[in-house]
Amino acid sequence: MTSALWAQAEAYDPYVGRWSRLVAREFVRWLRPARDAAWLDVGCGTGALSMVILEDVGVRRLVGIDPSTAYVEQAKKRIGEPSAKFEVGDAMNLPYKDATFAYVVSGLVLNFVPRPQVAVSEMRRVGRRGGIVAAYVWDYAGRMELMRWFWDAAVALDPTAAELDEGRRFPIANPTPLASLFRDVGLRSVDTLAIEVPTIFRDFDDYWSPFLGGQGPAPSYAASLDEERRSRLRERLRDSIPHARDGSISLVARAWAVRGTV
Repeated sequence: MTSALWAQAEAYDPYVGRWSRLVAREFVRWLRPARDAAWLDVGCGTGALSMVILEDVGVRRLVGIDPSTAYVEQAKKRIGEPSAKFEVGDAMNLPYKDATFAYVVSGLVLNFVPRPQVAVSEMRRVGRRGGIVAAYVWDYAGRMELMRWFWDAAVALDPTAAELDEGRRFPIANPTPLASLFRDVGLRSVDTLAIEVPTIFRDFDDYWSPFLGGQGPAPSYAASLDEERRSRLRERLRDSIPHARDGSISLVARAWAVRGTV
């Protein structure tokens, strides 16, 4: 979770940040949150989920925590709400007292935490009795299509790339293991939801260029290739990914969400 893969905040939004905000809005609606409550956003990144919470819910206090100093600084710049505070910290060792927050949430993070059960246990610990702990992760193996098309093409050209494919690396990113994870730490009334949002690219370059930013496993893999191999991957993707007549590309980004009661 502290990997340099997530060190450059300015490269995150063009890659998946613009889509994560759409998922965050549906996720927050699903929680049916009460107003004027205290929230903790674990792995807040550049503040996509925090921003939606602040815009859509009347909060008393929101704290965002993330191991990346660059992301925390970006969140502070983007979100100037006096009720919000952003801090550098570890999801597996949250620096807060027991039963502090009514809502403890995490967006697109749990699969990157070395010990997700420890992180969810910590989320439960700092949640108030009767409060909500909830999270969502991309459906890497299924309908997170912008990544799925990339890895299918990469593995076809280079079978060793399968070791980096998030769909294979993160079996947690499915509803059954997510629900089990939440139940195993003692959360009650555990439920899951598939959240799908459209990801529309105006042309192939709009789809491809974020993979050159180096943020995340797929862009990091693309950056590791020499120019010839990167060109082969680009052209294979250009030939295989579905296009409309105007050159636009319409894909779907699906996330799996899970929630439980403390």
